[in-house]
Amino acid sequence: MNAPKPISTTEAHTLVRSEAVLVDIRAAPERRSGVNPGAVHAPLSALDRTKLDITPGHAVIFHGRSGGRATRHAAALQATAGAAEAYLLEGGLEAWRAAGVPIARSR
Repeated sequence: MNAPKPISTTEAHTLVRSEAVLVDIRAAPERRSGVNPGAVHAPLSALDRTKLDITPGHAVIFHGRSGGRATRHAAALQATAGAAEAYLLEGGLEAWRAAGVPIARSR
């Protein structure tokens, strides 16, 4: 199984509009700074207990705050994605925000 591929915010936003699953691996307190609307929350600390519901043929895009954590844990993220095409959002939520893509307030 290959490691998830890096993906830019522009490419990720396009895939999300095409039904890719966006997965936020940050811990709950980190999400107070904002979240990607529609992202599934699967914190890295609970990844081994998390079952992602990914429709066959749909991609999954993992993101953290800035991309470092997702890159360090790429193998575990790929395993969680199963057979789905997996990507790592370059720059994480910080890059998403900088690109002007919508961010929602966490509840």
